[in-house]
Amino acid sequence: MSHTERIVSQFTRMAEAFATAPHIVDRDALNLLLRCTSAGPADSSLDVACGAGIVTCHFAPVVRHATGIDITPAMLEKARSRQAELGLTNVTWGLGSAESLPYENCSFSIVTSRYAIHHLEQPRSTLREMTRVCTPNGTVAVADICVSEDKGKADRFNELERLHDPSHVRALPLSDHLANFQEVGLSSPTVARYKRDFRLSRLLHALGHRAADAARAEGMLRDSLASDALGTDRRVENGELIFSYPIAVLAARKPCESRAI
Repeated sequence: MSHTERIVSQFTRMAEAFATAPHIVDRDALNLLLRCTSAGPADSSLDVACGAGIVTCHFAPVVRHATGIDITPAMLEKARSRQAELGLTNVTWGLGSAESLPYENCSFSIVTSRYAIHHLEQPRSTLREMTRVCTPNGTVAVADICVSEDKGKADRFNELERLHDPSHVRALPLSDHLANFQEVGLSSPTVARYKRDFRLSRLLHALGHRAADAARAEGMLRDSLASDALGTDRRVENGELIFSYPIAVLAARKPCESRAI
């Protein structure tokens, strides 16, 4: 199975849960992305790897036109349902790869991708494509997991993620995110951070979890209570282990005189 096929398989199974998960539809996180991109009525936005269309539909009432693209048909079905429920008429959906966007250069004034970069084998290629389709002086924004700069901790975090999500490739530390922005010719991004809390029980019942993987994931999380092995916050509340995903939102302008990308 190719990695693209793995993504489509995983997110086809996850489509229903992904469309309604509290951490996905959380309005505070969505509003933060709006603020970081300074979205307004003159903008046309594109959300790359849009999933169930949560970001696209959140931008639509604010911008002139909102577009979402994803590689998983089942996710786009959920996105269209959400658009219909909200009565949005200024939205377009596309089926396609994040690493080869089917749009002309300089097509959108805001280009975003949320919670997707860690699923991609070539995240810099996707950021380069996002920059290509962004207008000069437009905004490119990425919201994604931001792991520890300590390689050992980051590697263990990524190992944990792959145990319950086979489509996970690698969450990046901030230094790698910043290097990618610089490499594709974007200005230095602003960075905002927040955390998403998950209960151990939720992780252990993730789709696709095998018993052996669940046991190993639980062991890694419980071990992290005594030693900061994963480089992220963790705590026990009412007997339940709570594990925090560190998120960074990076937003940068595309220079008017951008070098070739």
